Amino acid sequence: LLASPFITSFYSQLALLLSSVMDVSKWSLFYLLSAQELATVRQACVFGTTANEAIYITHGNEVFVFGLNCSSCLGTGDGLSTVMPKKLDFLRGKKVASLSYGSGPHVLLATDDGQLFAWGHNGYSQLGNGSTNPGLSPVLITANLQNKKVKEVSCGSHHSMALTLDGEVFAWGYNNCGQIGSGSTANQPYPRKVTGCLQGKNASGITCGQTSSMALVDNGEVYGWGYNGNGQLGIGNNGNQLTPCRVAALQGMCIQQIVSGYGHCLALTDKGLLYAWGANTYGQLGTGTKSNHLSPVHIMADKERVVEVAACHSTHTSAAKTQSGQVFMWGQCRGQSIVLPHLTHLTNTDDVFACFATPSVMWRLMSMEQDDFLTVAEALRKEFDSPETADLKFSVDGKYIHVHKAVLKIRCEHFRSMFRSQWTEDQQEVIEIGQFSYPVYRSFLQFLYTDTVDLSPEDAIGLLDLATSYCENRLKRLCQQIIKRGITVENAFTLLSAAIRYDAEDLEEFCFRFCINHLTRVTQTEAFWQVDGAMLKEFISKASRCGAFKN
Repeated sequence: LLASPFITSFYSQLALLLSSVMDVSKWSLFYLLSAQELATVRQACVFGTTANEAIYITHGNEVFVFGLNCSSCLGTGDGLSTVMPKKLDFLRGKKVASLSYGSGPHVLLATDDGQLFAWGHNGYSQLGNGSTNPGLSPVLITANLQNKKVKEVSCGSHHSMALTLDGEVFAWGYNNCGQIGSGSTANQPYPRKVTGCLQGKNASGITCGQTSSMALVDNGEVYGWGYNGNGQLGIGNNGNQLTPCRVAALQGMCIQQIVSGYGHCLALTDKGLLYAWGANTYGQLGTGTKSNHLSPVHIMADKERVVEVAACHSTHTSAAKTQSGQVFMWGQCRGQSIVLPHLTHLTNTDDVFACFATPSVMWRLMSMEQDDFLTVAEALRKEFDSPETADLKFSVDGKYIHVHKAVLKIRCEHFRSMFRSQWTEDQQEVIEIGQFSYPVYRSFLQFLYTDTVDLSPEDAIGLLDLATSYCENRLKRLCQQIIKRGITVENAFTLLSAAIRYDAEDLEEFCFRFCINHLTRVTQTEAFWQVDGAMLKEFISKASRCGAFKN
């Protein structure tokens, strides 16, 4: 079974799992845009101390901004707020590779050809242009970056970091706690290469807390420097560090992703294990308590493989997505402190920040482009009744339904037993079904791929019969729910008859009570008078015992 090409392809898709398509309309600021404007958005970021500034890039690589414009962070050349999107002309058709924002706020943007632009608040030289004058418009930052291509940027409260294509880390701006990694606490007016323990290392990722900095190296090691009062560097103590220190507790693990919150960090290993450390006032570590941790602690150990983690330096919120697409959140969520990862109904980590973070900023530059790969659940749903990949057909009422034997064996004991006892490789790969109708049997097979049922209450009766025959108890419960939701005066007695026939006691009682509550109208329906005499006699007797015929 595991050697099946179909199953192998799904494990391959699992390894390449990416996030769902995003929707900026979850952020109320984007209600200011028309439907036509929203349709042009390819990338977007909501930022600012009150989440009242936004930048978006169109499919044509044009940059627009709108919002409150605190500290001239929109880069429009003035400090005026605007509810109408204004175009910034500095990109000239270049694509955006990375974007980040600080608390001032200030903004850093890296293009796909490695150029670095900055604008906004600059009281601590966090723009990297050598001054402390506000950056009213985007300015190209080149100091100490000649012949370097920047591929990623990250902002703390008032400091900045950039990661180059050749794995070097540069930092500048506010340095009161050593977050620049220069060995001192003097502010840094220009980008400065971070050395020390990072010398000779090839960095693959960077992230900033409010006043701390972290770097991920290509061998999976993690280094931190700057403010450490809550243990956010993960080095086992709470002393500030003026130069990079390795997070020794993660030795032997290969970290693939690291993110920073206001004063905490999350790290994800190549095996899908999640570690957290630092501040925990709001339960943002997900440990079940509000105690800080000076070293990494394993969380979500009882959950399935984690494939993405999310945090943001301006919030105390944490989020994670698992291999099946489940999204969890914890920490400060709409003013509440959630101390353990809570399963949501959301489809991506970005929505956690839209709906529950304070402020409701974006934790990353969000992309609205369609991903090429699907989750396992999404891929299964897509491949149902697909002739291209199916290796088995059911013929029902003269129509074919295309399925995969491996999926049926995994999902249904009836098929597992059937294939084990009856099926051989040289048998015809078409199975005739005469007991059930095409809509019913197709809905059953689709349920095995999607865990959902979309049928009318009348058709759900037939599916209830199938579920009873195949001992599919969960499907049986789903059918009962559909019938309950769709019961009417006209079909109530038909549904009651079906519940009795298929020994669905809970459904039978529900339908019986409905018939009693609408007795006069139900007894006038065609279904009531078409029922067999024995059942009619039993209904009248039971209704009489319930006092239905008393004046």
